Amino acid sequence: MEIIAFLMGVSLLVAAFFLYAFIKSVKSGQYEDDYTPSVRMLFEDQQEETNP
Repeated sequence: MEIIAFLMGVSLLVAAFFLYAFIKSVKSGQYEDDYTPSVRMLFEDQQEETNP
């Protein structure tokens, strides 16, 4: 029974860490541009192949 309480505590700490990391990434602006990555491959320049 003690192991269940221990595992619940550890899982809450892990969940709190991931919540903190998510909130920090949102505040830093990581998720501001959600359009450009989806169309980036359409605008990339073609690389020229050179024969060795």
